[in-house]
Amino acid sequence: SVNVALRKSLDLYACVRPCKLYPGVLSPYKDVDIVIIRENTEDLYIGIEFEKGTPEATELIKLIAETKGDTVRTDSSLSIKMISETGSRRIVKFAFEYARAYQRKKVTAIHKANILKFSDGLFLAVAREVAKEYPDIEFEDRLVDNMTMQLVKRPRQFDVVVAPNLYGDIVSDLCAGLVGGLGVAPGANIGDELAVFEPTHGSAPKYTGQNK
Repeated sequence: SVNVALRKSLDLYACVRPCKLYPGVLSPYKDVDIVIIRENTEDLYIGIEFEKGTPEATELIKLIAETKGDTVRTDSSLSIKMISETGSRRIVKFAFEYARAYQRKKVTAIHKANILKFSDGLFLAVAREVAKEYPDIEFEDRLVDNMTMQLVKRPRQFDVVVAPNLYGDIVSDLCAGLVGGLGVAPGANIGDELAVFEPTHGSAPKYTGQNK
């Protein structure tokens, strides 16, 4: 998409999604005020995929079998999940700096490090390390599946949430649902030098030329 291309080409590594409940907006919740800080350039969204049956997919499946001893079905498509120390560190630092700048009290890192020990495990290790530099801000981490349940049950316990790309995408839409939907959820894609702002509901291209 054009949006993803802009994020990658301009290195807009931080997607900031405020989810705040405003007066007059219908919601079963009260006083929700959460900010999702989503890493914007890594994870499964880097778009490195190998289609089923291609020579590249076949070669990668062979490599996995030879190096890891794991069997991957030969009719599989594959996607690469990439989490770097550099990308993790800068997004977690961004989240803590945001929290400090806006007098937020807590940062929650979400992950699935119990299963994805090297990719999400790296993100979690970096988050814990960076958190030590901000003793004035409370830090916690949660498994992403537990996080979705807690957001539905008790969203007011969360303040700033930092996440890898995929989890941040999913959880930010969930949080938008808590405060009225995507129509009232703004978004910012921020880098060190540039920023691009957007409504998170997108541009509705299916209505082009219909005067709706």
